[in-house]
Amino acid sequence: MDKAAGQKSAAAYLYPRIDPFDQRMLAVGDGHSVYVEQCGNPEGVPVVVLHGGPGGGCSPSMRRYFDPEHYRIVLFDQRGCGRSRPHASVQDNTTWHLVADIELIRKTLGIEDWIVFGGSWGATLALIYGEAHPTRVRHLMLRGVFLMTQAELDWFYAGGAGRFWPDLWQRFTNLVPEDERDNLVAAYHKRLFSGEMMTEVRFARAWAAWENTLASIDNDGPSGESPADYARAFARLENHYFTHQGFLDYDGQILGEIEKLKDVPGTIVQGRYDMICPPVSAHALHKAWDRSKLIFVPHAGHALSEPGISAALVREMDRLKRE
Repeated sequence: MDKAAGQKSAAAYLYPRIDPFDQRMLAVGDGHSVYVEQCGNPEGVPVVVLHGGPGGGCSPSMRRYFDPEHYRIVLFDQRGCGRSRPHASVQDNTTWHLVADIELIRKTLGIEDWIVFGGSWGATLALIYGEAHPTRVRHLMLRGVFLMTQAELDWFYAGGAGRFWPDLWQRFTNLVPEDERDNLVAAYHKRLFSGEMMTEVRFARAWAAWENTLASIDNDGPSGESPADYARAFARLENHYFTHQGFLDYDGQILGEIEKLKDVPGTIVQGRYDMICPPVSAHALHKAWDRSKLIFVPHAGHALSEPGISAALVREMDRLKRE
């Protein structure tokens, strides 16, 4: 990459504040209401942003990957997290509820089709949505691919990543009795849904800390405790989804049904040293999906905020403006 291109990309995602022109709570059924916002150009190319987790919520920083003069940017908090209500609720909260919510948002906003932008769990949800509604997707822009397989869960919750972070892995596992450590997702589930708020928050913070610490290549330990409300929603929702294998019909379903995306183009931006979602998943997806482009970012981990990942995403969104 030449110097001029690098300067353009670095500057591109440092736009001045992009304020929403529309914010609303949208009733999606089952007692849930989700927070939805739009910013950028109301007449621009629509792009919907799918946040990670499950349970992470969207943030103002997620607006900054798009030229606000060109894109109509739609962000929303998925069921149970962020500003959506009820908070931290797993009732009627499955992958298929979220896919239906995305479609309801699209129809409510009068959008025919859109670019779908998602990272980590957001990439998972983008792929599942795309396979369910391929004619509604102009392009899939994915970061930090997670295919919702048992092998990926085992990597992160059965000791794979712990081989690289043994001190933090010990802290994460030592919170539960030794005879329950063969299934940490189940052990944490028991405590995250105990009905005792102090216990739920304690284990939620531990769950969030294990993931957040490994997100950036420059991290070397926890940077502090997450706020209780955020951690509880994040941990309960992630654990709920992982307990049910993402509510998919079978292990490996995303790649198993990749033919449904044969007419949908996509871009995959992957940190070479992603400890949460190892690059093998991004590579497998690219091999199976003919219309995909894979970009490995050399000195980067998992986080959206990694400079190399941010720069690559901005470059790719700027490239789509010219197509």
